[in-house]
Amino acid sequence: MTSDESKSGRKRREIRAKKLKTSSLPVKLTSDEDESRNLVTDNNKGPKRGREVESDDDEPLIKKAAVEPTTHLVKTSDSYLSKTRFDHFPLSPLSLKAIQDAGFKTMTVVQEATLPIILKGKDVLAKAKTGTGKTVAFLLPSIEAVLKSPPASRDKRNPPITVLVVCPTRELACQAAAEANILLKYHTSIGVQVVIGGTKLPSEQRRLQKSPCHILVATPGRLKDHIDNTSGFAARLMGVKVLVLDEADHLLDMGFRREIERIIAAVPKQRQTFLFSATVSDEVRQICHVALKRDHEYVNCVEEGSEETHQKVSQMYMIASLDRHFSLLYGLLKEHIADNNDYKVIIFCTTAMVTRLVADLLGRLSLNVREIHSRKPQSYRTRVSDEFRKSKRIILVTSDVSARGVDYPDVSLVVQMGLPSGREQYIHRLGRTGRKGKEGEGVLMLAPWEEFFLDSVKDLSLTKSSLPPIDPEAVKKVQKGLGQVEMTNKEAAYQAWLGYYKSQKKIARNTTRLVELANEFSRSMGLTTPPAIPRNVLNKMGLKNVPGLRAK
Repeated sequence: MTSDESKSGRKRREIRAKKLKTSSLPVKLTSDEDESRNLVTDNNKGPKRGREVESDDDEPLIKKAAVEPTTHLVKTSDSYLSKTRFDHFPLSPLSLKAIQDAGFKTMTVVQEATLPIILKGKDVLAKAKTGTGKTVAFLLPSIEAVLKSPPASRDKRNPPITVLVVCPTRELACQAAAEANILLKYHTSIGVQVVIGGTKLPSEQRRLQKSPCHILVATPGRLKDHIDNTSGFAARLMGVKVLVLDEADHLLDMGFRREIERIIAAVPKQRQTFLFSATVSDEVRQICHVALKRDHEYVNCVEEGSEETHQKVSQMYMIASLDRHFSLLYGLLKEHIADNNDYKVIIFCTTAMVTRLVADLLGRLSLNVREIHSRKPQSYRTRVSDEFRKSKRIILVTSDVSARGVDYPDVSLVVQMGLPSGREQYIHRLGRTGRKGKEGEGVLMLAPWEEFFLDSVKDLSLTKSSLPPIDPEAVKKVQKGLGQVEMTNKEAAYQAWLGYYKSQKKIARNTTRLVELANEFSRSMGLTTPPAIPRNVLNKMGLKNVPGLRAK
């Protein structure tokens, strides 16, 4: 799609679905971590893209589309469900049986809108919010494509991969593969495999060689590793009949444009392609020209002017000095636990090391807490993610590896501690609760000098929460807990905190003030003297000889 699409001389066909009743969504998994080597969250400069988006000179030649894509505008209500049953479409009886076993009764709006188009063999660009059943929408027709493909001859050493699903993060890739296995319950001859960063390449190579792989789910960086380093892998990709780019806007936000173009070039031109995205930016449109056929169909399941945050999620913010944040968090959690027997809480922190600090503290306050961040091994993160997904009465402290797309059911509260990286990140974090029509609560905790962030979300339904009276007993418990937190965790959190806020332009303009705020954070951890930071790190941060810093 190009800007030419918006010219007044062109008309778009609109298809409106029937108005739907409010209900909850049973779909388990939708389309987050940023691949730790591609998105740096805890280095000296704070969050940034692992790769800069390439300049226009490096982009492939974008030609004007000869055929205008058909646009379908899907009218939705507050419900994500339609009234359409899966058996209304020509799907395999074994797939329908697996769907029934999984408890899926009717389609979501996204599935109802995209499935008939995909089953006709068309390429699709689908715009839909997270948590609306997108994963099932592309997996079901992908399974049909495998079933219709001729079986590979047994003497082939490297049988072709039929379906390639590209996800921006490890967690989303694992989630998509898990959902595929649910749908393949009775298709025992179809194999699904995952290749992601954070695992050993040789072990993946052996698994790809020994085990069936008709559907491959991958993150872009690791997929490129296999194309370059795994014998026969590039040849296997020449059998791809379906290419799925999941969370396309997130893929591009993370700087994966070059990798996406490389992947598109590595699969046959004669294929079917599905591109799912929560937003359709100019960069997403440019990728459409490379990835999709010119007569592809655009399905828009996000009504213009619709709420970006779920109406059933109450949003509050607190403004308090840093020295109160930990005790406020403890009091907020205790109150929420008392009011919610099956509580399920996610706490988002600014960096991985601050995440580790908060998890350490809450654990010492006898709360049932888990942590996920980029410094944890992938096997650990997968195990904890699965545990949190299945559990109740549990708290997950996380960095932004869990901010987008990851489907944790029944989250009752989302707390965001400190300045989000932007409006979009705030919305994606909040979207971990209130999923599939359920109610939820969100609390944003800021310091007075972070209050400027509220200007970027002033059109959202945030209300200011008054601060509760100081509870001396709670403060005493928190101070005792902080005294037990390992010093190495405090040192790492201090350095990471300083690096994160150094990347925030409005705060980093005055480096002397920035260091004063960092030392305020240090005191909030119970330290009388801020930790020393290696000189080379301070130099990289651009904070050499700034008053208030201790170098070592």
